[in-house]
Amino acid sequence: MKSLVLAEKPSVAREIARVLGCTQKHNNYIEGKHYIVTWALGHLIELKMPEDYDKQYKTWRMEDLPILPKHMGLKVIRKTSPQYRAIEQLMKRNDVNEVIIATDAGREGELVARWIIEKAHWKKGLKRLWISSQTDRAIRDGFKQLKPAKDYEALYESAVCRAEADWMIGLNVTRALTTKYNDPLSAGRVQTPTLAMIIDQEKKIQGFKPQKYWKVTATLGPVTAVWEDKGEGRIFHEDNAKQIVNKGKGASATVKHIERKEKSETQPLPYDLTELQQDANRRFGFSAKKTLNTLQNLYEHYKIVTYPRTDSRYLTKDMESTMSDRLKAIASGYKIEVQPALKAKGKVLAKKVFNDAKVTDHHAIIPTEEPLYLGDLSSDERKLYDLIVRRFLTLFYPVHRFESLKVIMDVAGETFVSKSTVVIDPGFKRVTGKEEASPSSNLSLQEGQTLSVKAMTSEQKLTEPPQRFSEADLLHRMEKYGLGTPATRADIIEKLLQSQSVDRQNGRLLPTAKGKQLIELVNNELKSPELTARWEKQLEEIARGKGDSRTFKSNIRKKAAALVSEVKASEQSYRAHNLTGSKCPECGELLKEIKGKEGKILVCSSQTCSYRRRKDPKLSNRRCPQCHKKMEIHKGKAGLYFQCRPCNLVEKAEDKKKAVSKRDERKLLNKYKKKEENINPLAEALKSALKDKD
Repeated sequence: MKSLVLAEKPSVAREIARVLGCTQKHNNYIEGKHYIVTWALGHLIELKMPEDYDKQYKTWRMEDLPILPKHMGLKVIRKTSPQYRAIEQLMKRNDVNEVIIATDAGREGELVARWIIEKAHWKKGLKRLWISSQTDRAIRDGFKQLKPAKDYEALYESAVCRAEADWMIGLNVTRALTTKYNDPLSAGRVQTPTLAMIIDQEKKIQGFKPQKYWKVTATLGPVTAVWEDKGEGRIFHEDNAKQIVNKGKGASATVKHIERKEKSETQPLPYDLTELQQDANRRFGFSAKKTLNTLQNLYEHYKIVTYPRTDSRYLTKDMESTMSDRLKAIASGYKIEVQPALKAKGKVLAKKVFNDAKVTDHHAIIPTEEPLYLGDLSSDERKLYDLIVRRFLTLFYPVHRFESLKVIMDVAGETFVSKSTVVIDPGFKRVTGKEEASPSSNLSLQEGQTLSVKAMTSEQKLTEPPQRFSEADLLHRMEKYGLGTPATRADIIEKLLQSQSVDRQNGRLLPTAKGKQLIELVNNELKSPELTARWEKQLEEIARGKGDSRTFKSNIRKKAAALVSEVKASEQSYRAHNLTGSKCPECGELLKEIKGKEGKILVCSSQTCSYRRRKDPKLSNRRCPQCHKKMEIHKGKAGLYFQCRPCNLVEKAEDKKKAVSKRDERKLLNKYKKKEENINPLAEALKSALKDKD
């Protein structure tokens, strides 16, 4: 009998099949002596849509809302249905007696597999592969320690509750708003409070009134000092600032007090997904989605980092014995940094990182024992991997020790303060590249010493408004209020951008006119992060077997019905921000201008009309031979043609031969090489002799 292994993606399935010794490759699976490895393509199954329950729901009508099916059904996603059918047939084979779930070890991965299993009505044995990295060793060890699938029933139930809640709330509220205000308006239990936070920040910025203040700086002997009064260095009246400067002219400074404090900074914990997304956004400008996709590639394809979608920054105690192997694996790219740690036999100095109680489904993101080939990585992959490795290496270095110096001086009755830091031991900052310089100007000062006032200046400044959120800022807020999970936050931000409720400018997020109007139409409780955070906490409790899924689902249904009723009763008005003065040639309604992947598009504002066209002609890469500007590309009766309107020049597009990629070229070479290797020398000699005889 054989076990059917269900992976989440083809790339992961191929690696598992290789480790398990499966060599018979088929279109939808790879078979071996004891295992058949197949794969999903992400989700193959989804919740039924309203029109699957009743065809009348295909047309969006307010009177049909709320739509709350008694039992939420599943359906096969049409686009990937051939793969599902293949898995279903494999499950029906007489020689298959168990299914091993090998999808991503998390809530969403559990849902991917369980919905396939449920739809196929699988009733035989069911086990779970639960691993945190994709290395050969991790896969082999994981198959030696397969878990009973029933251990993850609570996780599956939590995933179902999350999916049904998003369906109930998001679909009903979105349909209600869109139908009532005749514009695509998207709302949901996570995206709406996230949008509300962005808008609240924008209100603070718009309501901000800059205020003038002055800062007085003095050069006192060898040091630079700043005026302070009870810890405040800003002076809000110009006359006061001038008075301080005048008092300092011709005066001398006396060192009243020197505070020396030896301090230490402990090693930072390794990354979880959210903190890594924040750092990558601050350092490299990566979006949360880009970081997740790049990290997934490092995990799945290169296998050089552990499981990405984790919310823990700790490691389990049994991992301490693997540290040397991980250090050896990264040594080829980080020889100097790894050397002290290997000399100490991989001893971790930051012992706090090992804490079983603080590891949930997965431990922190760290390098694996897989050998490193830095040259294989793209520029973005190297940047992200470097962050992970350097954070990991800090665990093997001592704490950062430094001395803070605070010198308090008196100048004609006014207090001036000079602060500096002296590094005693850089410690872990040797590998993070954030060592502070050791200033020497304050070291020789003594209490009671008199210094000359070399210069004193007053500088006018303005208080600055709060900044718009970067993705790093927003991720921090979402984590703080429990909005979404590490795995879903990137998608929520992308959804807000795609729905044109939010725009991204210079790496900062700001609400659009549509987003501002939308938030005014939504129920106050739905846009409050507290409600969604409460739901997320309940989902987490369900995942741990401590919550009641039936109660959760019942409350979500009631909330969906209440939210729809509120929209129906609302007397608020809405006007699409992107309406143009042009009318639809098919139904006469006004056209709206929206941003598409290839430029601006005009679409009909009527929900029942499908008219759409490009606002501006599509530009090609062909340059006009006269003015050298990009030419427009058009499709006419005779085929594609290029046009330069300023020069009134038209050129017909020529059919280009398809370029052969390097990969295809390599395949062809290998094919002919094999043919040459299979040639029988005797047969060739005979063929040649016969040819000569003729």
